[in-house]
Amino acid sequence: MSGSPSAVDNGTVQTPDVPGGSIPGSSLASAALAGRAASGTAPLGAGGALLIEEREFDVLVVGSGAGGGTLVGELAEAGLAVLLLERGTTLPLVDQNVANIDLFRRRRYHPGEEWIGTDGDPFAPQMVMAPGGNTKIWGGVLERMREREFCHLPMQEGPGPDWELRYADLEPWYERAEALYRVHGEAGSDATEPPRSAPYPLAPRPLEPFQELLRSDLLRQGLHPYRLPLSVGESAEDPSGDAEGFGLERARRFPGFELRSGAEVLALHGSASGREVRAVEARIDGQRWLFRAHQVVLAAGAVASAVILLRSATERHPRGMANGSDQVGRNLMRPQLTAMLQRSAIVHSGRYGPGLGLTDFHDGDRNVDYALGVVRGGGGVLQDPLFAESPPVLSLVSRLLPDSALEWLADRSVSWWVASAVRPDPENRVSLRGERVVLNDLPNNREAHDRLVYRWLAVMQQVERDPATTVVQRAPIYPRGEAPQSVMGFACGTCRLGSDPARSVVNLEGRCHEVANLWIADGSILPGCPSVGPGLTIVANALRIAAAIRVELGR
Repeated sequence: MSGSPSAVDNGTVQTPDVPGGSIPGSSLASAALAGRAASGTAPLGAGGALLIEEREFDVLVVGSGAGGGTLVGELAEAGLAVLLLERGTTLPLVDQNVANIDLFRRRRYHPGEEWIGTDGDPFAPQMVMAPGGNTKIWGGVLERMREREFCHLPMQEGPGPDWELRYADLEPWYERAEALYRVHGEAGSDATEPPRSAPYPLAPRPLEPFQELLRSDLLRQGLHPYRLPLSVGESAEDPSGDAEGFGLERARRFPGFELRSGAEVLALHGSASGREVRAVEARIDGQRWLFRAHQVVLAAGAVASAVILLRSATERHPRGMANGSDQVGRNLMRPQLTAMLQRSAIVHSGRYGPGLGLTDFHDGDRNVDYALGVVRGGGGVLQDPLFAESPPVLSLVSRLLPDSALEWLADRSVSWWVASAVRPDPENRVSLRGERVVLNDLPNNREAHDRLVYRWLAVMQQVERDPATTVVQRAPIYPRGEAPQSVMGFACGTCRLGSDPARSVVNLEGRCHEVANLWIADGSILPGCPSVGPGLTIVANALRIAAAIRVELGR
């Protein structure tokens, strides 16, 4: 630990407004308790001591996924004193990149959290609470958003959002993100790929032999499959690229970095004016702590970051901190994802990563001129946590079949993911019911997604009818199923960025409009829902926000 904590009894309640500089421990504790009292929230763990970390950091970051993990590496390397609060603890290597039937036997990657879903019933979200966050299971596919997606992309139910940012604003940060995360790819292989100022930093990864054959089969049908850009780590034991390896490990090389794991952030506490965050309250091993920093960054994910702000309501921020616009929690988006299975003519291992992507229908098809989405080869069924969460057929039989039969099915299946974007809707939102997290999440753009699913089904059948095809074969059925609400790894939009404080939570730099030293650097700030996935865009934005924070701190 960087400094000795002081303990303050939590009985006294006062609300000082201390301009600038450090806040004395007793006043800080009193202000924190006063804030919780003003919001009608009982102090968690009331009756015990409130520990205060005496050191004041340059930057405090909440969450260590694609945004937070990337950010701490940048800031620590700049010589700043950085504290990272991560709710989870280190994920054992045996639990990373699981590639066996255990994915179906156990509910992996469900940390015990329970939320209320759109139907009013509780559900357990699939997410990773550990250093690296959901990047521990993201499969390593990192693609740039397409240029058209930044400004009113034509969609079936109307135009997509205007990001105000343009692709050119993010292009240099995309380049840096690809270099940092060691992305292997091939420029020019995808017709919808946006302009690049430099090639990929590394050559594309080879496909599995049967994937190469499948690629040839698709090419014969006039389609344009390309090798997906993949982040690959440097460790032989854990070759997948994630935010722990490329962000936290980088930060750990510098003395100013400190990680506190097992730290659940409960609330942010502001000055009496409400214009600054004065302290971050967290629970560690059942004990409440207060931490201080000149700049605070939320990067806990689209749901958790919104929840922290909503739980930080005070008289100055009655709807939640930084929520004068009433936009915190609104515009929750998850791409529509449908898993589809095809019968393989070749027995394979069922244990391989994603390899092929297709954007032939990204901007429509021969009948419509609005965006439909993208298709990806899902990788081996036994190495896809998302598929294990929502398999179209294996979910029905996986608990009944013996291990050998389940593996036999997986070794003879080819999986595809069909993905379509959704539009922001203010009624799709994260809210609180007491201490319970409630998600209203009704997908839109449904007709476009259904069209893409049936379009891809026709492609699958067309490939199978080709006498030259050797990889897949005809089947009486094509099992498919949509990813359930529990799949939250691609969620975005709940704290959207924009220049208008009445319609957004953060400005175009990622700083909250209403709180001068509060930033957000995760998927929650994305105004739209990239059909190619938000991963690389979150990383690029985190690098951009880190640069702005360095300027703010004169570094």
